[in-house]
Amino acid sequence: MVDSIPNPVTVGRIKIGKGQPLTLIAGPCVMEPGDLTMRIASRLVKICDALAVPLVFKASYDKANRTSVASYRGPGLDAGMKVFARIKAETGLQVTTDIHETHQAAPLAEVVDLLQVPAFLARQTDLLEAAARTGRPVNVKKGQFMAPWDMDNVVTKLLAFGAPGAILTERGTTFGYGRLVNDFRAIPQMQETGAPVVFDATHSVQLPGAGTGGTTTSGQREMIPTLARAAVAAGCDALFVEVHPDPDKALSDGPNSLRLDDLEPLLRVCLRIRQAIEPGLTEQSGRAL
Repeated sequence: MVDSIPNPVTVGRIKIGKGQPLTLIAGPCVMEPGDLTMRIASRLVKICDALAVPLVFKASYDKANRTSVASYRGPGLDAGMKVFARIKAETGLQVTTDIHETHQAAPLAEVVDLLQVPAFLARQTDLLEAAARTGRPVNVKKGQFMAPWDMDNVVTKLLAFGAPGAILTERGTTFGYGRLVNDFRAIPQMQETGAPVVFDATHSVQLPGAGTGGTTTSGQREMIPTLARAAVAAGCDALFVEVHPDPDKALSDGPNSLRLDDLEPLLRVCLRIRQAIEPGLTEQSGRAL
């Protein structure tokens, strides 16, 4: 347990954590060519405004860990920063994205409200330090190879390096080859660090790797609602969901992205569950039920 860790964590104009409404972190896996990223952001604003759900928009400017060298990675850092700036200016949303290298942290902190450290890099001290020293809060995804209580050391590192807030994300644990499982005890166990905990309902349904001779990661999209509902019942502070209007045509992570049209009904159910376990938090429930 880390002493004096901020909770809730302030992300732009919203707060994530104790005593706060269920937050959504959502967007496409990667920025795609054209205006799709902006259109998804605008649609998410309408959905979340109707349900009084605080929203942090997420998209990647560069997917540095694609299975194949031929896979689409995104527009890159400079172009991605321009997209984030436009989204913030036109929608007023808070935004987040992932960093893979230390040099990316400082420039991105100028245009995003929350920096995200990918699960494979959760223990990389230099990367955590670079993110923390930007003055932005940092969301670290629990490594698929890590136990929930191992994340206490991650929180300690972030606070030691001056991060104004630390958030942790559960996104599944490696179970043999090409499989992830979710142990929902991880949510309260990671909350014992003092940090708010997010549940990543989409990457949790990944089937990692490409199988024999394949070049893309697969997933079980149909299981997203089941895991999201279970995570809210387990007390997560926020949900992370990658969405796309047509996941079968998405340029990255389509098999484990939620169809955008299916987001609102899923959120309505999750808000009912949240109201049942946290009856004192009524800000969302009156508009959602």
